[in-house]
Amino acid sequence: MWFSYVGILMNAAMHREIPHGRTGQESLANYEEAARIYGLIPCFIRLQDIDVENGHCTAYVLKDTGYMSVRIPIPRVIHNRAIYLDVRSQFKINSLLRQGYMIFNGFNRYGKDEIHQLLQKDPQLSPHLPETKNATSSTISEMMRHYDDLIMKPCSGSIGRGIMRLHRGRSIWKLTYSPSRKSYGFKTVALRQNKLPSVIRKQITQIPYLIQERIALAEFKDSPFDLRVSVQRRICGQWGITGMYAKAASTRTFLSNLAQGGKALVAYDVLSESLPHLSADRIVSDVRTLALHVAKILEQDLPYAADFGMDIGLSTAGKPYFIECNGRDQRYGFRNAGQIELWKETYRQPMAYARYLIDR
Repeated sequence: MWFSYVGILMNAAMHREIPHGRTGQESLANYEEAARIYGLIPCFIRLQDIDVENGHCTAYVLKDTGYMSVRIPIPRVIHNRAIYLDVRSQFKINSLLRQGYMIFNGFNRYGKDEIHQLLQKDPQLSPHLPETKNATSSTISEMMRHYDDLIMKPCSGSIGRGIMRLHRGRSIWKLTYSPSRKSYGFKTVALRQNKLPSVIRKQITQIPYLIQERIALAEFKDSPFDLRVSVQRRICGQWGITGMYAKAASTRTFLSNLAQGGKALVAYDVLSESLPHLSADRIVSDVRTLALHVAKILEQDLPYAADFGMDIGLSTAGKPYFIECNGRDQRYGFRNAGQIELWKETYRQPMAYARYLIDR
């Protein structure tokens, strides 16, 4: 078999640990195994090591003695696993795209407000979208008049940091938040005369926030949960569902994010126990249909997207709601849930899609 290079673009901090085998939650072994299936050789690159003018790059490639730094032609197909927010990096990625290099997931950090604005255009999705607005003093007050439970989240936040919950008790509104922005130290304060506390006013003036209707999620062992759905392009170039697992919130917080103490569990086990009166197969089918439809809507405006980690919530009646999605799914939740083959499959599909792009 003739093997082709496929680039794996990584942030600098992870890239420099490759020779030491310390790449955190990213599994190089899974990339190597998946790439071999499709006749590919993964080479791990930093954006700053790509010489656009000369058409070469410096990359780590696995040799008999371990990962070695080699100079090779820039791979025609690159899978981006880094996050670049600065203008200079985005300009360089655009420059590579203009020269004909195919960088899938080239831009993978989408604002939560941007995603919801794109999805709200589609009438089929309206029943599956919690009401969502950009957070201002007036929109927060408006949402408080219509709902008793609300979530506030940074538009560009990740792994649950900065998320706050506004909820009404018998007659008093309360705010639950983490002053440290970590999974510990959550505190709840009562609002005086339903006026917004200073922490909210300060946050929404510093960075853009969304305010969103909080769906009354189904619960597993008294903890709300949602489903993380891996939606990826595959060997035919089309979207498919690689798998899903459940994320149950920690007892310390209302958040299901794994980085905030949430626990990854096998989806069918959670559905069977938490919603025994409903068909788990039917729920999974409905979730898959929703996730695929979301991906097909988003691809119209996000042409380089190839890998979404979608959070889908379920009402107590089993109705699926789109909560948010990540353009760089962390994948390790499948491993944490004991679903090793599905974890490996989340690496196989990007390599399959790379093969598809190379063959084109």
